Amino acid sequence: MEQKTKVNAEDDKQDLVITRVFDLPLELLFKAYIEPDLVEQWMGTKVLKLESKKHGCYQFETTDAKGNKHGFNGAIHELIPNRKIIRTFEMEHTPFGVQLEIYEFAQLTEHSSQLTMHVIYESVAHRDQVLKLPFAQGINMAHNRIQDIVSKLKNTP
Repeated sequence: MEQKTKVNAEDDKQDLVITRVFDLPLELLFKAYIEPDLVEQWMGTKVLKLESKKHGCYQFETTDAKGNKHGFNGAIHELIPNRKIIRTFEMEHTPFGVQLEIYEFAQLTEHSSQLTMHVIYESVAHRDQVLKLPFAQGINMAHNRIQDIVSKLKNTP
């Protein structure tokens, strides 16, 4: 089955672009990225802190099958409601380093919207290391969960 989330990684570049069209109104898609309870649901992680504002920060924690805790965090540099989030992202205790993420949200129709993520890594090598992981499948699965979880909110006030 074809993945709905598209990952475009050009050779010898330290960035990639991820796009996904959702059958969700723009406001609900944006809400999935700024409301802690929704983030926890679709990411399957614990939200320790999420300040959804310019100059805010976030800290998430997940537990693997062996019970080991893994953290990731970042700073929110820009947040324009229903349009854009610019933030850093760092997985603690990994060799991947800090990355810059630019999320752009666009309304396509009354009931559909698109997310474009531009992710910039410290180096081509770091980006290529991430791409060797099941990265594309993981982001597609996460986006599928956003679609499933947030679509249930369409009919609630």
